[in-house]
Amino acid sequence: MEDLNNGKVFIVKTTPESVLQDYAWILREAKIDKVFDRASKTFLKVNISWDRYYPGCSTAPWQLEGVIKELKRCGINKLIAAHNGTVVVNPERGRIENKHKNVEDKYGIEYVVLDAPESEWVHYKPKRKLLILDKIFPDGIKIPSTFYDSNIIHLPTMKTHVFTTMTGAMKNAFGGLLNYNRHWTHADIHKTLVDLLVIQQDIHKKIFAVSDGAFSGDGPGPRAMRIKEKNIIVGGYDQVAVDAVVAKMMGFDPMKIEKLRIAHELKLGVAKPEEIRIIGEDVSSVNWHYSANENTFASKGQKLIYWGPLKPLEKFLLRSKIAPWAFFASDVYHNKYWLRFIGKSRIRKAMKSKWGKLFQRY
Repeated sequence: MEDLNNGKVFIVKTTPESVLQDYAWILREAKIDKVFDRASKTFLKVNISWDRYYPGCSTAPWQLEGVIKELKRCGINKLIAAHNGTVVVNPERGRIENKHKNVEDKYGIEYVVLDAPESEWVHYKPKRKLLILDKIFPDGIKIPSTFYDSNIIHLPTMKTHVFTTMTGAMKNAFGGLLNYNRHWTHADIHKTLVDLLVIQQDIHKKIFAVSDGAFSGDGPGPRAMRIKEKNIIVGGYDQVAVDAVVAKMMGFDPMKIEKLRIAHELKLGVAKPEEIRIIGEDVSSVNWHYSANENTFASKGQKLIYWGPLKPLEKFLLRSKIAPWAFFASDVYHNKYWLRFIGKSRIRKAMKSKWGKLFQRY
């Protein structure tokens, strides 16, 4: 797939009153009606980092609606909302609690759960040398067959991440292109995301991403975050540039984030801020001073396994029959403890804001 608008990023400040028009502005400025092939399927890759609703954690309903509404207006109608589960996330519950289902039903959009039992996954044959995935999966890399020759729009939110500093457009492919054993890649997550970018640029006709920062997350993401209102949307065909702009607004140097630096060096996108062309809002002086060095009890344990003294036991702990212990521990920590005793009070406060009131109207 040819590089399109490499290094160009579209940015708009937004409000709950104007958010649908603001998404439309980004897609129009990007001339998506002239770029996307109307005859091809266009997947809307929804992000569900948690199957409970937590502001800033997963694709916002207005984000999904804003994109759908503008695509339909310009005649791009073969739309499919793409969801995925994980070992700790139920996609059906997630699309209901995050109100994606309400939006999909409103516009009559088909949806798929990519890793459902009935989904077809096929072996991918790399056209160029990969960094790590062929080593992690020596028996072959499998991806959803339905993705071939399609357009895709990624719908991430602006949030930090305990493993990748920040998560966004590049990380959004993680759930879509890898199946339930994707957690095997966490020890080499940055190289994995670069490999997935290579695969995307091979199999998709066109790629676009719009990152929502109405609610944003700071701290030990993607779930146990402090909720911030940032009222901004960033979009572009270059996933690396979109993530680099968001990372810089968060207060990070994009070239010190391994996935962005490697992607830039391999010319898969543009990560150096001085080489990115901004259309719209000037964010050159923005610095949210987000934190990249915080952990939860759960992530501390994971890092001991991936990069610490428990590394020799990684395969036994996470790839053997006893692996469900880790999934059970995550469920207990996040859903039974953290959400109940810490998260719910943060959610109640966020629901009193304008964005919270908009969410409740969906």
